[in-house]
Amino acid sequence: MENHTPLLDPPSLPGESGGWRSLRGSIMLFGSIVLILSMAGLIITQRHEPSEPKSMPLLGRGVGEGVSAKSNPSLSSDKVSYDWTNAMLSWQRTAFHFQPQKNWMNDPNGPFFHKGWYHLFYQYNPDSAVWGNISWAHAVSTDLIHWLYLPIALLPDAWYDINGVWSGSATLLPDGKIIMLYTGDTNQFVQVQNIAYPTNLSDPLLLHWTKDPRNPLLLPPPGIGPKNFRDPTTAWIGPDQKWRIILGSKVNNTGLSLLYKTTDFIHYELNDNYLHAVPGTGMWECVDFYPVSINGLEGLDTSVNGALVKHVLKASLDDTKVDHYAIGRYFVENDTWVPDNPNQDVGIGLKLDYGGIYYASKTFYDQHKKRRVLWGWIKESDSESADLKKGWASLQTIPRTVVFDKKTGTNLLQWPVEEVESLRLSSVEFEGVVLKPGSIVPLDIGSATQLDIFGEFEIELLASEGIGEANNVGCGAGAVDRKALGPFGIIAIADNQLSELTPIYFSLSNTTNGTSTTYFCVDETRSSKATDVSKQVYESKVAVFSDEKLSTRVLVDHSIIESFAQGGRSVITSRVYPTQEVISGAARLFLFNNATHINIKASLKIWQLNSAFIHPFPHHIHS
Repeated sequence: MENHTPLLDPPSLPGESGGWRSLRGSIMLFGSIVLILSMAGLIITQRHEPSEPKSMPLLGRGVGEGVSAKSNPSLSSDKVSYDWTNAMLSWQRTAFHFQPQKNWMNDPNGPFFHKGWYHLFYQYNPDSAVWGNISWAHAVSTDLIHWLYLPIALLPDAWYDINGVWSGSATLLPDGKIIMLYTGDTNQFVQVQNIAYPTNLSDPLLLHWTKDPRNPLLLPPPGIGPKNFRDPTTAWIGPDQKWRIILGSKVNNTGLSLLYKTTDFIHYELNDNYLHAVPGTGMWECVDFYPVSINGLEGLDTSVNGALVKHVLKASLDDTKVDHYAIGRYFVENDTWVPDNPNQDVGIGLKLDYGGIYYASKTFYDQHKKRRVLWGWIKESDSESADLKKGWASLQTIPRTVVFDKKTGTNLLQWPVEEVESLRLSSVEFEGVVLKPGSIVPLDIGSATQLDIFGEFEIELLASEGIGEANNVGCGAGAVDRKALGPFGIIAIADNQLSELTPIYFSLSNTTNGTSTTYFCVDETRSSKATDVSKQVYESKVAVFSDEKLSTRVLVDHSIIESFAQGGRSVITSRVYPTQEVISGAARLFLFNNATHINIKASLKIWQLNSAFIHPFPHHIHS
């Protein structure tokens, strides 16, 4: 471990008791069992009335403190807020995506499966719907869909994390122990690495956590700035029986991942080489590193390596607020990673999500179902004044499974976890709906606010004259931008007059599957009449093979839409904030074809989705 520097010396405070959180007595296993049995009687829906505005300054997330800004800093206190009604704000709250009961949430932390429960930790402000006072909140679930809120696990109450308990990861050790590494922001605004443990491992809910008295364990090494050293990953073990972790950092404008080795998680040695570095990508945060099988569909434990394994390196780029990843080979002999394609390296190639509001993602290996599960933080794209008025901000995506795309050999496939299907209610099918150029077809499905949609699209070329690839590139200015071979697709969260609507669509460069460039897009430009909402056109490219139909799956949950193209080769998450009759239960779903040279034949199966249930913690069960 590095020696203390004057900048990091703990303050001498009267009555200081070791510098870690004073915990209440740990709950006994019996109490947890009682709590589990009592859950059935404590179910309430996740929907809440928006709270009254709080009297406080509208401060954005502090870039100067070494953390990411709110998604739309230009939509803060200097902008006139739209006249949001309580009905509008109440409608925005989701029905089956995880979000806190109130206040601000950002990065997912942990997560892991233990004694029948999935544990999710997340960065949380207990006091407000804007960033600040960052703590670790805690929730558990048996199915990744229905959640029980637990008391806050870690508070910023020691000198080494007094300015924030920032992102970190859990590692499950072979002997059953669980260690949690996390970044603390010190009293001198220096980022350091700390460790915490469950106070009582026999408690399935792991209600209480203890910070190690030896914290901090890692200080920024020479050449690394005090605000450029954060977010430790889950550890993996090498053939030398040493555990490895990586952290995000930068030198000048080169983003990089530092690698440390340890045998006891208390003492660490810094590797001579970076695991990887990419010039021009800026600060890497929330790094993630894990293996994927190149010939199987099951997830792999983080320590697995071998000839049939590739490794994914992911970084959240602080400069652009985008999650990038690349696939390559990990060489354990010198602990370096090399991308398969240098032109698709971390930060300059593939994105986990092309929606622009997806960030700080985190995977974990689910040993219960032998899968790797991906969490992602979804920011608000409205104003902070609106967040304060409704009393909450941000949510998490539906957890996604992650596998290697054997067909392309170049990317990941992401797909909603199978448990979301437990929410499916009635379904409606539409077979072979023909969409002529310029047509919009309403779909009679009843309420269209909570949906699971699977759609396939076939193309009939009407004329070849006038089709040129140069005229069909990209997503254009949105769904109104008519080209020969697109756009066409689905319109979600629309009102009857189509005054507010969100198209999810394809646009082709030519009609030869297997060699064409296919664009998958979401157009938010007419999603809301509000003036303090960001409305973008999101664009991605997706491979389509000759034996595949164009396909998409869309999860609609009030103000969030998650769209998966071609089995999850491309994913776009968007936020929508309608103001019209949509909010009174009149949301509609449409198909459209705005291409000029093709007919579209669409087939869909659409499920109404039930609301998930969130259980508040019954405080009377404390021991």
